[in-house]
Amino acid sequence: MEVRHTKVYYEPGRFGGWPANHGIWSWGDEILVGFSCGYFLDRGDRHHIDPKKPEEHLLARSLDGGETWQIEDPASKGYLIPQGDSLHGTELPGIQIPKSTVCEGGIDFKHPDFALTSRMSSTKIGPARFYYSYDRGHHWEGQFALSCTGVEGIAARTDYLADGAETCTLFLTASKSNGGEGRPFCCRTQDGGKQWDFLSWIGPEPEGFGIMPASARFSASNIYVVVRRREGTRRWLSAHLSEDNGKSWRGMPDPVDNLGEGNPPSLVLLGDGRLCLTYGNRAEPYSMCAKLSGDGGQTWIGPFVLRDDGMCKDIGYARSVQRNDGKIVVVYYFSSPESSPDRYVAGTIFDPDTV
Repeated sequence: MEVRHTKVYYEPGRFGGWPANHGIWSWGDEILVGFSCGYFLDRGDRHHIDPKKPEEHLLARSLDGGETWQIEDPASKGYLIPQGDSLHGTELPGIQIPKSTVCEGGIDFKHPDFALTSRMSSTKIGPARFYYSYDRGHHWEGQFALSCTGVEGIAARTDYLADGAETCTLFLTASKSNGGEGRPFCCRTQDGGKQWDFLSWIGPEPEGFGIMPASARFSASNIYVVVRRREGTRRWLSAHLSEDNGKSWRGMPDPVDNLGEGNPPSLVLLGDGRLCLTYGNRAEPYSMCAKLSGDGGQTWIGPFVLRDDGMCKDIGYARSVQRNDGKIVVVYYFSSPESSPDRYVAGTIFDPDTV
């Protein structure tokens, strides 16, 4: 398989991480991705980010299909300011934390330059918030409170389906009935973001957790979702299919049986109708992988190893898009031999037709 790696963000002594917590958006060969940026600190078995130094939420933009990248700091313009217990570091000095407001609706989810990002303040207790942009992420509206009737403790990462001008479906995680992390669900607005209505839980409540759903829409009624799962010592990816536009779900074959210590999925519906799943594997050899399905997630071919030169398990959290020539751009965080021990945000470009 033809594979090419790039560096999206790398600075010695820094920690770049977790694109899956922020989101990725594309408009042809223009790609925008969010990520966290802190300072490297060896913390043994924990994420190697210094909790006593500020964590920034940055954006990386490519105008050439992921070949080269420019870094943007939205907080310097008053946008997407980091906040909440979910931060791994302290708040940014000199920047005032805004309060969430109520969205009055009227969002055009089908605007040609639209982007939406949803963020969490805690993985267990919320609250959550969202922002949107009409100019490909140069300016953002918000922050708006993200709530859903009957759902507590929303841990919001960015995964959504823009279904119509005023209709959007969000895929999120909530706290379980015992207050622990977490249970995936979906909600929908039909009034341009003013009200988000609960649709359904995605699968039964787990004893461990089910978090970070990644979605793909096959048709007006069929939606496929992959979820990061943990039960005891097992870490894997489960799959679910809705045939009534998100009102109910049934289990599908697991796309990945073992992920070491676990990692979230990234899912792309390709132009030819296939599904492309990318993910990090936190078992040796630490790697980034892809799988393909041509039958709606019933069966998968792969895994195809995109790279297996990871220096540790602190990798992954991928987000992926397909560019104009059909190639896939995967963005994730990584530690490779030439960058170790630092963590950086990496990109991999591959052709799904050459596997």
